[in-house]
Amino acid sequence: MNDAGLHTPWSARLLERRALSGDTDLFTLDLEKAAHEQLSGFVPGQFVQLSVPGAGEVPISPADLPGEDGTLTLCVRRVGHVTEQLHRCQPGDTLGIRGPFGIGFPVGEMAGRHVLLLAGGLGIAPLRSLLCYLLAYPERFGEVTLMYGAREPAVMLFREELAQLAARGGLRLFLTVDFAPEHPSGSFSCKIGLLPDLLKGYRFDAADTYVAVCGPPPVYRCLASELTEAGVPEERVLFSMERRMRCGIGRCCHCALGQKLCCTDGPVFRLSELRRIPEAL
Repeated sequence: MNDAGLHTPWSARLLERRALSGDTDLFTLDLEKAAHEQLSGFVPGQFVQLSVPGAGEVPISPADLPGEDGTLTLCVRRVGHVTEQLHRCQPGDTLGIRGPFGIGFPVGEMAGRHVLLLAGGLGIAPLRSLLCYLLAYPERFGEVTLMYGAREPAVMLFREELAQLAARGGLRLFLTVDFAPEHPSGSFSCKIGLLPDLLKGYRFDAADTYVAVCGPPPVYRCLASELTEAGVPEERVLFSMERRMRCGIGRCCHCALGQKLCCTDGPVFRLSELRRIPEAL
């Protein structure tokens, strides 16, 4: 990667903002040519550093594969100063972008295997790029399954899109919410319970499956136990630890996991690696 992509942001014009929930929007960026060329090597699970002029920058995992037309899609929740300013931006505004950074999912190694994606809350955003990759090359992979849990139906992201993908075939979809104060209408339906509950009683070829997980860190330990008990090899259980990151290039050490850094040694780690790091889960 040249210096422009590592230390100096490329320019990116905001094309579109689409509200997904009360505090989460989908941002579509138009990248300059050099940025598009660099991001053509993006691997699902990697991240970019998105900068808002006058506010700062934040690490964000793309929610889709970079488009051939030079666009990039980011799903961002309003949770701090930088993202607050980002949510005030309008189409036509100029942002900055660096990357891609980090180690993504080993999609080449996963070829020929079934893939199970476990997403909790905003964790659906990083896994959406992996899902797009899997569905773009169905001949390379076995059965693709997505289990997605959210707090309530109103904050479940991409729910209609996911329902449509499942209806077309090629994706097995299981949804759950912690509670449902409303009665969802249309094609959307889900169970009531926590994400690990979807795994209980789920029958699948564990020895021939890769599992990709992204969600609230407190649920990781429970999911790890469920998957190990089901017989999934720990080398094939892949956790995204992207929520811990800040600078993105290993300088601030905010994302340290033992002797490893999420931004440079991850953010995707195998369960077998995390087992060797005290209190990683």
